[in-house]
Amino acid sequence: MKNQPILGSHVSAAGGLHRAVERANGVGCNCVQVFTKNNNQWRAKPLEDSAVTAWREAFDHSNLSHPIAHASYLINLASPKPELLQKSIDGLVVEWERANLLGLEGLVVHPGAFTDSSESEGLNRIVDAVAETLGRVDPGSCRLLLENTAGQGSCLGHTFKQLAFMIDGIDAHERVGICLDTCHAFAAGYEINTEAGFQSTRQEIDDLFPADTIAALHLNDSKKPLGSRVDRHDHIGRGEIGLEAFRFVLEDDLLGKLPGYLETEKGTDEETGEDWDIINLRTLRGLVS
Repeated sequence: MKNQPILGSHVSAAGGLHRAVERANGVGCNCVQVFTKNNNQWRAKPLEDSAVTAWREAFDHSNLSHPIAHASYLINLASPKPELLQKSIDGLVVEWERANLLGLEGLVVHPGAFTDSSESEGLNRIVDAVAETLGRVDPGSCRLLLENTAGQGSCLGHTFKQLAFMIDGIDAHERVGICLDTCHAFAAGYEINTEAGFQSTRQEIDDLFPADTIAALHLNDSKKPLGSRVDRHDHIGRGEIGLEAFRFVLEDDLLGKLPGYLETEKGTDEETGEDWDIINLRTLRGLVS
């Protein structure tokens, strides 16, 4: 019998982080991703002891594992604007400290966009920014996970070579890794929906990254075609990627053992009235049953 994949979703923490555990349990998650603060605001109200305790107790009494958070979308570690760059570093420090306080395993962050500077300058700023952040955050349960991007505009991290440059430059493998998003990879031009394309992608991962660099997956189909460099998530098997790519991922000796988190649209299917997270998780599990 095949090992069952560890699958979950990004769920809302409205009403308190402990409520995210309830929501994740309600749709059949094995793992969970949350925001620990408003993702579209810089300011973050400090976590109260009662909120941390409520989260930890709820999580400990659940069947969930591999809790992670996603950092604010405002953070841009590649920004050529000194004020925004420093604000991004300060914001990342706060989010990483919150994740450690909650006992999370990972904090996912988009590396950033170089805007009106150059790719090489942006890549070096990311390395330096993460290095500064590492020096300001005490080691804890949480590992910083740089996420591959679709490559919109001047966003960095859409090629594995760019990510490898970051990982090699930061040189803190035990504290910094990668979260691999299927939609972003496909939109960036990685042909993961064919066997040859998937194997080529896997070979590049093996060639460029130290073992265990990739620590988590974002499992999303894509509304946009291969190489579009447009980030638009779709429900599993209902977008341009299709089901076969997800079978390749879940049956892979490396990727299939990692926790995978949906970031697909919330709500219910108009035809069946069933929650989309339940549908998408069932679809994924059905590929390896």
